[in-house]
Amino acid sequence: MSLRDYFVFLMVMAGVTYLLRAVPFILLKGKIKSRFWRSFLAYVPYTVLAAMTVPAIFYSTDSMLSGILALVAAVIASLRGLGLVGVAVVACCTVLCIDGLWPMFL
Repeated sequence: MSLRDYFVFLMVMAGVTYLLRAVPFILLKGKIKSRFWRSFLAYVPYTVLAAMTVPAIFYSTDSMLSGILALVAAVIASLRGLGLVGVAVVACCTVLCIDGLWPMFL
């Protein structure tokens, strides 16, 4: 890739990023009064985070089984009231047990 192409790509990415952040401020000048749209927009960050995280959970381990079991264990741990670090530790220990220790017993 030449230096010229690099700067063209960089400028296009900067422009797209700026437009995605500037257009809502231009179009939505006042406060959103609709209760539906306010509640809808409140959940968008969580939805995007889940859409990016959940597929990565399945494919980041050696087997899809350990990813699925880690997700189930993490959901159960979060429903039982563990914090973010506790849920991450439970999910990591689940993957360790399935991928690391389970083959020793087979």
